[in-house]
Amino acid sequence: MKGPLALAIGLILALTLGSATYRLDQSEQAIIVQFGEPVGDVVTEPGLHFKLPFVQEVRRFDRRLLAWDGDVSQIPTLGREFVLVDTTARWRIADPLKFLRSVRDESGARTRMDDIIDSVTRDIISGTDLEEIVRSADWKVDSAVLVEEGGVAENVDLDKPKKGRAKLEQEILAAAAKQMPELGIELLDVRIRRINYIDSVRRQVETRMISERQSIAERFRAEGQGRSSEILGEMERELRKIRSEAERKAAEIRGKADAEATRIYGEAYGADPEFYAFFRTLESYRHLEDNATLMLDADSEFFRYLQSTRKR
Repeated sequence: MKGPLALAIGLILALTLGSATYRLDQSEQAIIVQFGEPVGDVVTEPGLHFKLPFVQEVRRFDRRLLAWDGDVSQIPTLGREFVLVDTTARWRIADPLKFLRSVRDESGARTRMDDIIDSVTRDIISGTDLEEIVRSADWKVDSAVLVEEGGVAENVDLDKPKKGRAKLEQEILAAAAKQMPELGIELLDVRIRRINYIDSVRRQVETRMISERQSIAERFRAEGQGRSSEILGEMERELRKIRSEAERKAAEIRGKADAEATRIYGEAYGADPEFYAFFRTLESYRHLEDNATLMLDADSEFFRYLQSTRKR
């Protein structure tokens, strides 16, 4: 009987010792709970620790930074533009005792943070113009360049934002962080991860953007056509000028050539009028077609050389 008894006693001692000790990691902190109520101080020192066996249990909490991701919410801005806002935050458990009493665990903490951060975000976004939400505080644009490029639509505010998204995130963080200490939570950072229009508004915005781009394209086409007509007109005027100048020079050359030919003909005629008349008559014979029929007067000078040739 001693063997089984010793085995049972050893098993009981092992279970008792296992229930009386616990090991804490460096990334953890713990609270000892007895009959549902916390007892003692928060345990933060890593290593091996002791507790009452069987009647006390260990509630462990993470000491590291934790992430919170909110649901995408549809929120109206001050100008009644509906946007989809996606937020995220970083937090840690600052007071495990309050954390245990208020939300019990991380799942309960995220549920409470959903309510708090989403509510604060909705209040601040709904009281802010869209330009303040989507632009940063150091946003600036050269309106002269946009006007030159045709990129400025009517009723668009190009002034530097008064707050900007970073200041807006700071306001959300400050408002939400005030409600966290009672939960034992320290809220370290809140960021707006993404902002987008709802589907119906996005389609309207896209349609307006397409219309504006088409209007700008039409203006560019009109300017291009006007410039093309201007270039073609200048080219036509230049061609007419060149053609007119060429025709004038050609007329001058032809006039000089005709004058020179007339002078030569005059000199040739003056040297031997009879031979010149004979030569011109022979030249005209050359231009007669084969089998040509001529009606000539008997006294014609043209016929005189033919008649004299026949007499010989």
